[in-house]
Amino acid sequence: MNPTTPMLPVDREPTIRVIPMPKDSNAAGDVFGGWIMSQVDLAGSVPAVAHAKGRVVTVAVNEFIFKEPVFVGDLCSFYADVDKVGRTSMRVRVEVYAQRRLQPDNVAKVTEAYITYVAVDEHRNPRPVEPLK
Repeated sequence: MNPTTPMLPVDREPTIRVIPMPKDSNAAGDVFGGWIMSQVDLAGSVPAVAHAKGRVVTVAVNEFIFKEPVFVGDLCSFYADVDKVGRTSMRVRVEVYAQRRLQPDNVAKVTEAYITYVAVDEHRNPRPVEPLK
């Protein structure tokens, strides 16, 4: 492995890990971008809910970059952290890494995204969140 080969982050745990299946792909075995986007939204919601201490809704996909394809059988690790907080909103950065066919030394950073969530109350009205520490 050379110094430019991507590795899974060693200083944090993945928010979610999942293996895409044939139903998540096209006939060539390339995983649909929409499937990845759905998983990114799920992963991003985890730290958003924790920071908001309650329900959140997705309000914006600020940036989404597909860097490399994902294939059926890759182990996808989604790392998500709140990186910016407004009065009621939180922006979450999500990075996705794929271990090709479950091989720990064959890793690719496949996606980066920024998603904005808003904390809501039981009536789905925006509610304030604590500042980022």
